[in-house]
Amino acid sequence: MNTISFADLKLAPELLRALTESGYTTPTPIQAQAIPLVLENNDLMAGAQTGTGKTAAFALPMLQKLLPHASSSTSPARHPVRALILVPTRELAIQVEESVKAYAKHTKLRSLVVFGGVDIKTQTPHLKSGVEVLVATPGRLLDHLEQKSVQLNQVQMLVLDEADRMLDMGFMPDLKRILALLPRTRQSLMFSATFSDEIKKLSQDFLIYPTLIEVARSNASNDNITQKVFLVESSDKHAQLTQLLQGSDATQVIVFTKTKLTASRLARQLQRDGLAADAIHGDKSQSERIQVLDAFKAGKVSVLIATDVAARGLDIDSLPMVINYEIPHAAEDYVHRIGRTGRAGALGKAISLVSPEEEKYLADIEKLIKKEIDKERFVPAQPVRVARPARSEQPEHHREYHAPTHKKPSHDAWFDKPYEPSISVSAPVKQAEEPSNKPKAQIPALFRRSS
Repeated sequence: MNTISFADLKLAPELLRALTESGYTTPTPIQAQAIPLVLENNDLMAGAQTGTGKTAAFALPMLQKLLPHASSSTSPARHPVRALILVPTRELAIQVEESVKAYAKHTKLRSLVVFGGVDIKTQTPHLKSGVEVLVATPGRLLDHLEQKSVQLNQVQMLVLDEADRMLDMGFMPDLKRILALLPRTRQSLMFSATFSDEIKKLSQDFLIYPTLIEVARSNASNDNITQKVFLVESSDKHAQLTQLLQGSDATQVIVFTKTKLTASRLARQLQRDGLAADAIHGDKSQSERIQVLDAFKAGKVSVLIATDVAARGLDIDSLPMVINYEIPHAAEDYVHRIGRTGRAGALGKAISLVSPEEEKYLADIEKLIKKEIDKERFVPAQPVRVARPARSEQPEHHREYHAPTHKKPSHDAWFDKPYEPSISVSAPVKQAEEPSNKPKAQIPALFRRSS
């Protein structure tokens, strides 16, 4: 099999230099197919699983086509927005712009990322100073358009990244408003992990005779990922998860939940279990989400609890394992979740905890990926019982104290109310059982209540 290099794709020396410094030598399949087509001015409809290198597949040819417009002038008029990249989440927006900036480091092209959750006034001056490449979430871009801090009348290239997630998050009305403001003559690229009927309909709205490329079977899971299901009662999920995490040698794990509330509660519970865990979801501020993500990448947090929306843009190198604490109702989301591991040829594990009421969703997943997942029924670990001598055989000093029995709350009880210790601090037992009839004068002054 012949292996091509980035140089074979006829990329500019400035871009090749940046790739070499980043350690990239061989393009991935999606890059090898997409880059030549984009350079030939084709509209593109690309299907690729997460972790296949799709950002470079559109960013590299985009930057090459913009090189003739690169200018060292400080005039904003010389740096209008010529390429627009729309993404569904803030995390993905940040990562895409970081990649664009890294590839363009030896050029005079400017890039910027704008997203919600932060003060719009901090972004406006940078926009008005001029940028050629703008990475944005739809809602925040519309905010800037309404404030007239950006114009899109010179956009030559449009990229819609993770189009399927755009639709899932209800961005269709925003997309239509943005598309109406773009020049009709432009090159458009759309990347999606799945090709549903809604995606095909969307492609008809803004692609012109697109070239279709796919680097894997549609809706297929990565063959590098070992998938396993544990059939478990809902009340036993916390015990199962803790057992898996404590028994795993994985240094980093992402645990998926369906709701923000469950993510927060589960993170707190795992922290009480002694695990370095934290949560990332939409209720956290942008600075908090970035802080948690940076801690996870640095290894300070080993277990990241995430919802689908928050985790969609995460790009973690060599993530060994993902766990579905709750499996998604949409089978396509399962493919996206487990796609966080097993990236760039590495091996990964995907474990799902499935309760009886979730088994119908598991059937949909197996139908989508066209394979049956290995299953095992979870048996809670029994506590180790140590034989105790008979009371008459116990040493005298052991008969005076009996440790209070503490029944561990069920999984639901942990989530429904804060943990309260079973041992309370109170007055001595004799005082509690029979009020003292002694005169106050005989009570030590240290414990006497002042009148």
